[in-house]
Amino acid sequence: MTTIRIAGGQGFYGDTPRSVSGLIDDSIDYLCLEALAELTLAILAKDRQRDEERGFTRDLPLYLRAALPAVAEGRTKVITNAGGINPTAATRAAIATARSMGISGIKIATVLGDDLMPRIDEIGPSLTNLDTGEPFSALPAPPRFLAAYLGARPIVEALEQGADVVITGRVADAALFLAPLVFEHGWSFDDWDRLAAGILVGHLLECSGQVAGGNFSGEWWTVPHPWDLPYPIAEVDADGTAVITKPAASGGRVDLDTVRHQLLYEVHDPAAYLSPDVVADFGSAVFTDLGDDRVRVTDVRGRPATDTYKALIAHHAGWSGETKVAFSWPDAREKAEVAAAVFVKRVEQAGYEVREWCFERWGVDALGGPTVPSTDSEPPEVVMRIAWRCDDERTAALVAREMTPLTLSAPPAGLTGMGRGGLGRASELLTIWPTLVDKSAVDPHVTVTVEEA
Repeated sequence: MTTIRIAGGQGFYGDTPRSVSGLIDDSIDYLCLEALAELTLAILAKDRQRDEERGFTRDLPLYLRAALPAVAEGRTKVITNAGGINPTAATRAAIATARSMGISGIKIATVLGDDLMPRIDEIGPSLTNLDTGEPFSALPAPPRFLAAYLGARPIVEALEQGADVVITGRVADAALFLAPLVFEHGWSFDDWDRLAAGILVGHLLECSGQVAGGNFSGEWWTVPHPWDLPYPIAEVDADGTAVITKPAASGGRVDLDTVRHQLLYEVHDPAAYLSPDVVADFGSAVFTDLGDDRVRVTDVRGRPATDTYKALIAHHAGWSGETKVAFSWPDAREKAEVAAAVFVKRVEQAGYEVREWCFERWGVDALGGPTVPSTDSEPPEVVMRIAWRCDDERTAALVAREMTPLTLSAPPAGLTGMGRGGLGRASELLTIWPTLVDKSAVDPHVTVTVEEA
């Protein structure tokens, strides 16, 4: 029985590529780099607005520099959704990276078709907001992007065409890992149980270090050498049986607890995990701790996929600014409340229109709800974070200036860093508008091109 070894080398845009060499040294067949989140798409949309050659994750060349020597030697292949909302530009960057390293002869595939903006007039009117039920016509501003979450099929097609590197746009995270399993093991796209097993593997590996002890909510202090946390590997057989593990020469830990911790991460219904290729029942899976950082996963069950893709629209939602001020004991909370009230009053007196305020009291109620139950439990310090939303950039920036005089004209405090670029700066806000789009409107337009670097 052939076993395919797949590694999760990236969990988000800005993750570290330093784990790539350890994964490759451990003889992996595929390196999958998951770079996208909803927030990432918004960041990339802003990048592309400033420069049409942007719109992909800018750390892609760093990962490729770590991986391409092994790719050129035929030891591994790379699959990534780092193309973001501009996969074509990402492929150009990949080719340039290879040539700058003196590497030639590798095939780089580009998956296109997730970007639905060119067909917005055709597709848009039929869309409704997945959360609110609002129609597309209710969008308060023109869409910046409309991206569908594609599945594994076009990646499989790219591998069938001999691709060594596959670059996609918005492909569902776990589909990056399912695709090489379908390709290598010859799974059918109606073999629901095996597809579900592949999706579960992808879900376990997609968040880089988490399944190996990172971000662990259990006895996190017992994770060995957290400064040398590895990224995970799955050894997957043709019947869908998988073993989750990690490179031996590293820190971290893979056991039943770390695996089931990741299993439930960002999962709404474990019995019906929706993906473009299959509906997976994570509750059917059997996990066996084999020891030595190895956990076996078997018996995953799946059901037919839905007829729709998840899709995201983003539109302009105003401009924001923020500031943070730290207050020390005694009366830290009271000082923070008064300073915030003074700040808001000064903004009103200055005539600036603020559409929305946000107040977070770090040390009291910012993260997990109220953490100081009564005035009998006084926090030693409180950081008041204040953020605001305005209709225009200039107003959002000017609001921040009303904080400066409070340095000497408010309850005693020490000022910390000022958040997004400091006082006097504003950031554009984009709002995510989730929806569903019929696959029949997307699939005929998905294409795969292969170039040689």
